[in-house]
Amino acid sequence: MTEEVHKRSEGGVMEVVRVVVHALILALIVRTFLYQPFNIPSGSMKSTLLVGDYLFVSKFSYGFSRYSLPFGPPLFSGRIWGSTPERGDVVVFKLPRDNSTDYIKRVIGLPGDRIQMIDGVLHINGAAVKMEQVDDYVETDAFGNTTSVRRYRETLPNGVSHFILDLQENGSADSTREFVVPEGHLFMMGDNRDNSTDSRFLHHVGYVPFENLVGRAEVLFFSIDESARSWELWKWPTAIRWNRLFDSVE
Repeated sequence: MTEEVHKRSEGGVMEVVRVVVHALILALIVRTFLYQPFNIPSGSMKSTLLVGDYLFVSKFSYGFSRYSLPFGPPLFSGRIWGSTPERGDVVVFKLPRDNSTDYIKRVIGLPGDRIQMIDGVLHINGAAVKMEQVDDYVETDAFGNTTSVRRYRETLPNGVSHFILDLQENGSADSTREFVVPEGHLFMMGDNRDNSTDSRFLHHVGYVPFENLVGRAEVLFFSIDESARSWELWKWPTAIRWNRLFDSVE
């Protein structure tokens, strides 16, 4: 009888181990080939994405590169089953400067495009992009103080429309030289135009190679304001931004 109990115990332990291993393999497959979760640590994409947003990024949208794999091992170069992003997509990519830091920005320029900012207005291939002022973006901090920021609706040449913020007139990157996007690269910008280190700063971000794309931002699955940390469960009822849950990223 004791031997039978011991065997059942061993069998139970091995079954748990098998379940755990299978779950880990399944999670690795999903993370590598389907969807990967990311959180937003900075305000460069306000008001589209806020600090404390958690989102799923589709890994298959633009094919797969070495950066689709955990730790980015150099097993191959380029992209497999690659496709070019559409202008206006919100994309996670590896920072070209170190190929390890994750950034999230909006695709503004495609290969061959001429991109320039003139007095705060985006120009693509010599034409000003349509921009209309809408209601201000109002933000409330953890102490209840409110701040209003000018907000505009920007419509790209392919019809994709999104909100951008204008923190200050004549910001440091409101007027730039003309950038010509090289073949195999993209020009990325943040929606919070005066608070975004992006392709306008060539020594910091610059043109982003296709190979560095991780995936396209798809949907928010969680969002918590800056008054709480994600692990502070007791603060969730008041800190969770309930109206943002399951919003698509546009």
